[in-house]
Parts: sequence; C-alpha cells; structure tokens
Amino acid sequence: MDEKALRQLLGQVKTGKVTLDAAVGKLKDLPYAELGYATLDTHRNLRFGFPEVVLGEPKTVEQLLGIVGALVERKQTVLVTRLQPDKAEALLARFPKAEYHPVARIFHMRQRKVKAGLVAVVTAGTSDIPVAEEAALTAEAMGAEVRRVYDVGVAGIHRLLRRREEIQECHVAVVVAGMEGALASALGGLVGIPVVAVPTSVGYGANLKGISALLAMVNSCAANVATVNIDNGFGGGFYAALISRTKGRR
Repeated sequence: MDEKALRQLLGQVKTGKVTLDAAVGKLKDLPYAELGYATLDTHRNLRFGFPEVVLGEPKTVEQLLGIVGALVERKQTVLVTRLQPDKAEALLARFPKAEYHPVARIFHMRQRKVKAGLVAVVTAGTSDIPVAEEAALTAEAMGAEVRRVYDVGVAGIHRLLRRREEIQECHVAVVVAGMEGALASALGGLVGIPVVAVPTSVGYGANLKGISALLAMVNSCAANVATVNIDNGFGGGFYAALISRTKGRR
C-alpha cells in the first residue's frame, strides 16, 4: 500500500464507506508480512515511494513465487534482481504480465506509476553493459527516464566528449566501468551533476575482479563522484533514481 492508497482508505473510513474492521483487515500486515521464510517489508512503499526489491539469485522458485505473489496481492511494483532464466520462466508462467530482461537478469512487473527524473547511464565498454542495464532498468522501474550512453571509455575520450552535453542535461549520471575505472573521474570533471560510480569485475588479472576499479573510484579527486559496490548495478540505479526524484521536484 502506498501513501495515496492509505489516504484513500482513511478517507473511506471517515465517510463511512469502509468499516473500521475492514480497514484494520487491510492494514493488518503493516509494516510487514510474515511468510515464514521471509518477512516482507510492506511499509517500504510508504517510506521510499518504492516497495522492497527482491534478490533472486540465492532464493528457490517456491520462495520467489511466494514473495512475488505477496507483492502482487498488495498491488506493489515487483522488481527481482540477479534472477536466473529458469527461475524467470517459472515466475512468468505464474505472472504473465511481467517482463524478464535476460541481459540485466531483472524480472519486473509494474503495478502503479511512479515518477522520478532524468538519469544517464554511461559505460566505459560494451562488456560493462550487463551491469549498466541492471542500473538502467532499476532506475526506469522507479520512474526515471534513462539515457543510455554506452562504450565511451577513456581509451577513446573523444567519444565521451561528444556526448557531454547530453549527459549534463540529466539530473544524475551512473558510470559503469571496469579495468582501471577511470571513466567515473573523467566524467565527474566534465559535468556538474552527481555521478554514481559502479565498478565492474571486467578486466584482466590486475583488475582483481573489480577491486582496482573500486579503489580508483573511491579515490576519485572529482568531488561529485560517489561509489557503490562492485557489479552493483541495482544499487547505482536505485540511488540515482532517488537523487533524480529530488532534483525533479525543484
């Protein structure tokens, strides 16, 4: 239940259209719903304006069906990340109105409209696109308009310079880069908007599965750069959408 639905319910109680007992029944699982194997945070939609997001990778099909079913029953938007194709197939069979994005490994079912601002998702290379798509689809699920600017890394900086104005027009940029992670600092010095850096595990041995890129981004001398964890496209996209939502209200 979101704030709009809660206000509507309370208004119906006030006018007598809904009985007090019926209202209590609808509110009984706030702020959470016990499923046995999961305690679903049904209150998060009120706090964040977006419901709890589900990490699909370690969960069984039965657990996912139960969690997604509970969200759908409460008319909350569903977003499952890091979801394997076989699990997605089972979810789609039960919830055919949903969508599965195999590159990003995201399962999404929109239950209501949400509104955020304008987010640029920028990658250093084509190999970074799976993490970037996780960020982009997460931001879009939260209501953001996303501009994808892919394969503009520092090995050919002129590619980035050509797109600078397009990125500057956005409220926030998510920069996804592996190898040495230099793109976040490069872009941070070129634009006057917040930059959310997402290091990826793309790279040769000394990349250390993303640690080199992570350390480079954390140590960026561009003051507008903040960094999330390695391969955490979801975290970058979610945080960027929250920033864009705030910026878009001004």
